[in-house]
Amino acid sequence: MKKKLFFILGWLCLGLAYLGMVTPGLPWSIFIVSAAYCFAKSSDRMYNWIYSHPKFGPFLTNWTEKKVFPKKMKYLMIITMSTTFLFLLVTAPLKVALWSGAFMFLVAVWAWRFPNTVEEHQRRIKNGEKIGWLK
Repeated sequence: MKKKLFFILGWLCLGLAYLGMVTPGLPWSIFIVSAAYCFAKSSDRMYNWIYSHPKFGPFLTNWTEKKVFPKKMKYLMIITMSTTFLFLLVTAPLKVALWSGAFMFLVAVWAWRFPNTVEEHQRRIKNGEKIGWLK
């Protein structure tokens, strides 16, 4: 039962990732990482497929092995969160917009701490620097 639930959740996340690739404002990276996690718990075939996918595979491999978060993705994340925050300021109660904005800011700070490229990751390792906050 647990495997089936993870499998269904993996497909849902994969669908959202594909949707996020073509829909402005919808992130795809978090959904593809979630899909990979779910498929790792439920289906070796889908897990292997997602890691060999031409678009998703390199991103997943770099993230899981080296915690590389590409600069282009960081900029897209900032644009998406800024647009969402402005939309919330206009449509939602001020308290909701401010709490959401604070959370988005923390996520942005967290993401910018990771290296942009594999080369930067290797440089940090060579110099004994932290990759993110914890290692």
